[in-house]
Amino acid sequence: MSELLDLIRERRSLRAPFDPARAVAPEALTAVLEAARWAPTAHNMQNYEIVVVDDPAVLAAIARVDRQISETFVRENYAQLSFSEDELRRKKTGILGTMFPAAWRTPDFRLDQFDDDELASMRRPLPAAPVMLVVVYDPSRRAPASEGDFLGIVSLGCVMENMWLAATSVGLGMHIVSSLSSGDEVKAILGIPERLVVAFSCRLGYPATEPGPYLRVRRDIEDFAHHDRYAG
Repeated sequence: MSELLDLIRERRSLRAPFDPARAVAPEALTAVLEAARWAPTAHNMQNYEIVVVDDPAVLAAIARVDRQISETFVRENYAQLSFSEDELRRKKTGILGTMFPAAWRTPDFRLDQFDDDELASMRRPLPAAPVMLVVVYDPSRRAPASEGDFLGIVSLGCVMENMWLAATSVGLGMHIVSSLSSGDEVKAILGIPERLVVAFSCRLGYPATEPGPYLRVRRDIEDFAHHDRYAG
């Protein structure tokens, strides 16, 4: 159990470039896909497909996809930001604001405040990676009696977590790229049928440089665990 908890604690999102010259070992990739295979899904529907992308030309095409800045994301993300490490430790939730461009650290962000060049400077390029996994699902196949297919979406989260823990266990870095989930460009590049939706994409690889220190916080158990009745 201690080894499992250590693995869970070590798991992190690596947004830095991965070494494009260092291929992902086939056995490591198989371990990640095997973990996805055994993820719990509602009614064992296994309602997902995974496109493994390792062709440099295809990876380059995905990297060129214009990932638009979402005004909604920037505004709602503001509530999750801390502006010092002390504040983040005190709140125990959220992330450091320094992860984002200075213009994103305001509560009233509007796209029309910026010209095209300024917006272009805020768009961060997709970091290099030797492998990308694109996970898709069929939204017309709902888990039985699950409003909004809540159980189906939870199942996709289980697939993600299994993959992430497996990647960590074999020394791979992993980074979820949510900005590729909207739009049809990635689907067109990969020949994904119209009926399927991209749930999430992730970069896999070995970091090009040693990841720097990063403050990670969590609430204490007594902050979220309630016994016999809710005591919030």
